[in-house]
Amino acid sequence: MKQGIKRILYKPFFIRLLNWEYWSADTVYACIYPIWLLLAIRARSFFFFSASNPSIKNGGFLNESKKDIHKILPTHLYPKTLHFPITTKETEVIEQLKKANFSFPMIGKPDIGAKGKGVKLLKTEGDIIQYIQTTTIDFHIQEFVPLPKEVGIFYYRYPNKPKGTISGIVRKEFLTVTGDGIHTIEALLKKEKRAILQLKSLEKMYGKELKTILPVGEKKILVPYGNHARGAKFLDDCHLIEPQLIASMDAICKQIPAFYYGRLDIRYDNWEDLRQGKKLLIIEVNGAGSEPTHMYDPKHSLFFAWKEIVRHWFILLRISIMNHQLGYKYLTIKEGLSMFKEDKAWKKKLSLMPE
Repeated sequence: MKQGIKRILYKPFFIRLLNWEYWSADTVYACIYPIWLLLAIRARSFFFFSASNPSIKNGGFLNESKKDIHKILPTHLYPKTLHFPITTKETEVIEQLKKANFSFPMIGKPDIGAKGKGVKLLKTEGDIIQYIQTTTIDFHIQEFVPLPKEVGIFYYRYPNKPKGTISGIVRKEFLTVTGDGIHTIEALLKKEKRAILQLKSLEKMYGKELKTILPVGEKKILVPYGNHARGAKFLDDCHLIEPQLIASMDAICKQIPAFYYGRLDIRYDNWEDLRQGKKLLIIEVNGAGSEPTHMYDPKHSLFFAWKEIVRHWFILLRISIMNHQLGYKYLTIKEGLSMFKEDKAWKKKLSLMPE
């Protein structure tokens, strides 16, 4: 009887149904959209968020280009990266990578992304060629960051204040299996609900390698980047917010022109270096569209998530209104609707990319 119930609960449908962290964004946000409407009325604009980060397109809510964001980031803060139009030939890409002294592995990413779609680890020239052939939008290739840990730090600063602060920290555990000397990687994955949801994409990525039996204690990272939609586990580390970390992140964020609100996804070596703002690289800058991703910790309820989302919306509103008063414009209704139309087109193109 217990085994029968377990088999049912380990079906993807029930895993998603019984764990809100896997619900769609529309489902999670449906009950609190009226609050967003009230905030829009307060700002007298449905698109007030566009003034939050004046140096980023749409404030970083949707459709921001990673190429444009890299232009405003100091080069020492992010991994070595080259950007390419979709029309670039494979030979030209490889030639430029060699000229810039890139080394394997590398990471391929769409210039405009969504929930990790189109992000791929590239281990060989063949991988690069295949990535170029299957990408559907402009892309960039980045050297893989060897730093072992990843964290998302939510930062904000009111335009009338000299210092910013941290409102959330999420620690990311990559999708990993640990060998027992008996079971295949595939069998080990089927024991973990989080991994079960990734099985189809992992089968495409690894093929027969999933039939490998790992020695006892050997760990294998299957998805080497901290994306929730790609199987990473998000853990709430907000208890680690303290003055030294805040000062370090404030100093970093002030190097990004007109950046007041968003989440930095950072690779780092150890916590003490991170506290000091040392030995780290920013792999993503997310603006007005950022979620307080510490809410996805499995220990948190949906009510906790709603509270954190709304808390950050109010911060976003205050920053946007302040910047608007300084002369930064909100998107017009026509521009806002065009933004959503453009987002729909980007997502359609991204959906055509293989896992």
